[in-house]
Formats: sequence, structure tokens, C-alpha cells
Amino acid sequence: MNAPPPHAGAVAPPGASAARALRYLIRVPLLVWHLLIHLPLVLLLITLPTSRLPLGGETLEERLIRAWAGGLMRIFGFSLRRIGTPLAGATLFVANHVSWVDIEILHSQRMMGFVAKREIAGWPVVGWLAARGQTIFHHRGNTESLGGVLHEMLSRLRAGRSVGVFPEGGTRGGREIGPFHARIFLAAVEAGVPVQPVALRYGERGDAQAVVAFQDKESFFANFLRLLGEPGRVAEIHFLTPIGPGEADGRRRIAELARLRIIEAMAS
Repeated sequence: MNAPPPHAGAVAPPGASAARALRYLIRVPLLVWHLLIHLPLVLLLITLPTSRLPLGGETLEERLIRAWAGGLMRIFGFSLRRIGTPLAGATLFVANHVSWVDIEILHSQRMMGFVAKREIAGWPVVGWLAARGQTIFHHRGNTESLGGVLHEMLSRLRAGRSVGVFPEGGTRGGREIGPFHARIFLAAVEAGVPVQPVALRYGERGDAQAVVAFQDKESFFANFLRLLGEPGRVAEIHFLTPIGPGEADGRRRIAELARLRIIEAMAS
């Protein structure tokens, strides 16, 4: 399904280095402008009382955050292609996990508070942005932390807000979709809200999954800089058939069904 990235010893095609340098020359100034001009403007606007005004089924604040996220992804060369429609209202969105760009791409389509590892909170700029984007931070491997996360998810869903999760619990190099942890679906079951699977596919027919994904021992910053110089490519966001409350028997069956629908979308 996915083409592996070139290994460290691979010989780059003629002109590849020059093309990458040109992309950096164009994109770095755009990124700086997006961070130093667009971002403060968005932050200013979302602090105003008018940020809560309804606008096409969402608030002005949500629309602004979505626009900023979409702009960031376009700077990285992603052409966003949405298939299907995200549910309105309280929904648990579950997606396959490839890289940090997953959150920004999903935010460009539908505002949702993500469950993410606590380490992200300490990342410069990105951590602060994640907090502003309604992220719920989780300390992996900590049972007490997971209990708090589930409580917060349930509270948000019952309040009519949406939550996004990556049920695999981490990235897998883009080459496979791992088992879904069923416990994370408990909040949707108890809140009585639908679960909508989302398939994230990079490149034509997913041929760039392994390119976008974190490479072996690659840090966030290394991945960020590498992707900034990558050729432009499509990013498909497939909003799949939702699993309604009571449609599947229990959280384990919901997890299995959501994973199956994502796998089928990735293979189509």
C-alpha cells in the first residue's frame, strides 16, 4: 500500500537537491510570515467577544483556527482533498496516525479537541498551539492519566463538543494500521454519541504514507524540517460512515469496526 522512503544511502535523482533547496527558499519565508503575522492576528481575533459568534454551523474562533491550520498545510505543499462529510455536533472522530501533520490536517476540516501525548505540551510554539486547539494531554502508560483523559472526553462529548483520537496509541512508520485500543471508545459509549472513522492518506493512493511518517529515531523537529522540503502532494481526508450509538455491541466491537472501515478506505 505504501512506498518506503529512500534509505540513507540512496542516490538522489539529478536535480533533487536543487529542487529541495528551492522549496525551502520559497516555503521558509511563507512559514515565518504564517507564524509571525497570521498567527498573532488569529490569536487576537479569537480573544475578542465576537469569536463566539456562529458562522456556518461553527463559531468564528473555530473557523479561524481551521483556516490557519489549512494554510500551514498548504505551506508544506499538501493539497487537501476531503472525501465524505464530518458529522456535526458531539462526535468521537478516530483516525489512523501517521505524523504530527495529522492533527493540523484534521483541524483544517473540523474543529475537535485531540487526545495527544503530554510531551507535545512542552514543544515550542506547537505545544502552545495544541493547548489553544483544545488538546487533552495524556501521559502514556499512566492509568491515572488515562482515567482523567476519559473523564474529560466524556465531559466534552456530553457538552456537545467533538473529540479526536488516534486509537493506535502511536505512529507506526506509515506502513500499517495497528490494533485500536478499545478503552478510548468508552467515552463515546457512555455519552451516547456517534463514532466517525477517518482515513488519512498521503500521496496518490497512499504512496507517501512512509515518507510523511516519522523515520527511525527521527525527532519532531527533524520531521518538521524534512517535510517542509518535500515535493507537493495530495493529502486525502476520508470521513467514513459513522458508527451510531447502539449500532455495535460494546467498545471492542466499535473499535474493530472503526479500524476495519479505515483499512478498507486505505485500500480503495
